[in-house]
Amino acid sequence: MIKKLYPIVCFLFICGTKLHAQVAAWGGGADYQDYGFGFSFSYIGSDYRILKTADWRTPYFYQDAGKNITDSLTSITSSTSQGFGVAILARARITDNLEFRIVPGLSFTDRKILYQYKTPDQNVEKTISAALAEVPVQFKLKSDRIGDIRMYLIGGAKYSYSITGPKKEDANMSPLEKMVNNNRSYLSYEAGIGCDIYFSYFKFSPEIKVSNVFKNILTPADNPYSKPIDQLFLHTLVFSIYFE
Repeated sequence: MIKKLYPIVCFLFICGTKLHAQVAAWGGGADYQDYGFGFSFSYIGSDYRILKTADWRTPYFYQDAGKNITDSLTSITSSTSQGFGVAILARARITDNLEFRIVPGLSFTDRKILYQYKTPDQNVEKTISAALAEVPVQFKLKSDRIGDIRMYLIGGAKYSYSITGPKKEDANMSPLEKMVNNNRSYLSYEAGIGCDIYFSYFKFSPEIKVSNVFKNILTPADNPYSKPIDQLFLHTLVFSIYFE
């Protein structure tokens, strides 16, 4: 995931080279108002940090069948998966260089966990789909404006709530068909960088941030895929474009 940051960070710094325009763009008057509104579109990349139980390699014993229905595990990993989000921005100016903002929105992402077994034919990837209503609360620390560019840092917390809920499972479903479920709501902390680019009638702001949950979000369950995991922590990389 770190490698994916390089082109985005380069883009932000390239934006910062547009200095000292002869007449500073108005930016739609966004910085001349104590309150303002806008909207954003986001690319989301997410993966899990997985903490395993002490006996995570142990084959899963299915009591109804009276036997092991999986071989020994050799690894449990999570690869980065993509998603997108849309949001509305509401901001309040505290000083010329500091503002408070709330960015309620919706995000749609898939998260993946790959289970590899001693018997390769049993390898399986479980996908956890999430449609979330999210409310980030942030502070934005801005540099002084140079021409039509203004760099900034953001930091804050985000509340996320699943609007779809956990997938319902049939009582007669095989344990091998069951899923890994996450807590329906959780809190995360966020930090990032961006730049405001001023045009005649609006302000355009590319931004990149990371988000990590405060606590374990695994919903415990007795199945071959949840039982070997002790804790799950969600890590998210978000690239957003704001219009204000």
